[in-house]
Amino acid sequence: MKEEKKDDGVMAEEKPYMFWIWTLASTIFRLFLIFSPENINLSSRPEVSTPHTSLRRLAEGYWLKQSSLSPYAGSMYHGSPLLLSILGPLTVQRIEGQSSHHLCSLVFVIADLLSALLLRAIGQKLQKSYRMNLRPLGVLRSSQDRGILPCGDIAALVYLWNPFTILSCVGLSTSPIENLAVIVSLYGAVTRRVPLAAFGLIMATHLSLYSAPLVFPLIFLLGYGLDAPPIKKFLQTRHGGVETGSTSDVSKQEKLTPTTQLPFSWRTVLHFVFWVLVWSSYVLVLCSLSLKQYGGLEEMFKRTYGFILRIEDLSPNIGVFWYFFAEAFEFSRNYLLIIFNLYILLTSIPSLMFRLKHRPCFLAFAYLAFTSILKSYPSVGDAALYLSLWALFVNELTDMEYSFFIFCGYIGFSLLSPVMHNFWIWRGTGNANFYFGNAMGYACFQFMFVEKSVNAMLNHDQALKKATAEMTKNLAITVIF
Repeated sequence: MKEEKKDDGVMAEEKPYMFWIWTLASTIFRLFLIFSPENINLSSRPEVSTPHTSLRRLAEGYWLKQSSLSPYAGSMYHGSPLLLSILGPLTVQRIEGQSSHHLCSLVFVIADLLSALLLRAIGQKLQKSYRMNLRPLGVLRSSQDRGILPCGDIAALVYLWNPFTILSCVGLSTSPIENLAVIVSLYGAVTRRVPLAAFGLIMATHLSLYSAPLVFPLIFLLGYGLDAPPIKKFLQTRHGGVETGSTSDVSKQEKLTPTTQLPFSWRTVLHFVFWVLVWSSYVLVLCSLSLKQYGGLEEMFKRTYGFILRIEDLSPNIGVFWYFFAEAFEFSRNYLLIIFNLYILLTSIPSLMFRLKHRPCFLAFAYLAFTSILKSYPSVGDAALYLSLWALFVNELTDMEYSFFIFCGYIGFSLLSPVMHNFWIWRGTGNANFYFGNAMGYACFQFMFVEKSVNAMLNHDQALKKATAEMTKNLAITVIF
């Protein structure tokens, strides 16, 4: 027994040590790709850089602003004026003997490291909550705790070593900044730091309109707390077990009953709403001052959110909108815009909120995955974010169906995308249907991934309910006899 405890202690010391080694290796690998003498030009790849996240377009917008013109003049830049003020000066400064984009690339490396560390902290909180929720239900024993995977370390390393994340970091895309804002909001809600959660949500929504639905998981996190099984079902199962017996038997049964879920904390949510209003006002004031000479906030909303919703740029990407609107008749364009933009609001948000309100962090993953499929200008950076959030739930999703098939589909369509683009654009041996067909296949596998993940989580909760009911039945038999 002493030797086993000693081995467990050694393993516990080695795991953090190995985590930091892999983290350092991922940083070195990124720096090697950035400062490699061979020019790895990924900034023109439609899978990596979009009209909304391109650093080249940001540099163009900064040049226009320096020339006393509106950064939104023409059709190049459609991003945040605050991001333009922060990253713009870095696009014109050079490290001696290096390209002008290397300073921005270093910022993206730092953003990836911060995102990974915050994901690790979120995972540690979720893992602690997972243990605390399972032990009172009698499903988990202390000797079985070794079977619980360190989801925080796994999620952080998945984010750092995901090829999609590395491509976004090296490919001069602002996706790492957007991902960091989303993760900051989740970290703030998980750790009950309300101002930080509100700040992350406002910045994520400011950088990308599709982050706005995160407000619902954040409210559930702050109102109900961390992810937990649906406690009401377990309470019904436990209390419906044995109605007869002595008072001592009842007291034994009550000891095994898990703590009821805390009531919704309206005070915390109102505190969150207050800080959302404060940060929103602050951001709007800063944007107004930045664009005072170029049309103000009206110009910003038109050129950023309007650009996203109207889908003005029909250049190819890994999404499905560009092809539909390139082929659509002009008289039906407004109708299709309404249908496509409302599809996310009317299909995913209400149903997922109803089924997953007891698991707000997993609900955030489902929202981000769903919106990344149906957003106007998706990139691989969006997939990198929701895949790392999925890794936070490796313990609950161990029985997910068709996981290997979906994994192979992701790899296959990711590799085929540049091939089809090359056939169409450069070789001229294909047409738009080649690339769009690959985008459709990629979207189908993403839908399958989200659907199977949600099913696996709901099945996990149902399995816990059955295990608890079986244990309650056995306890009732023991008490009677």
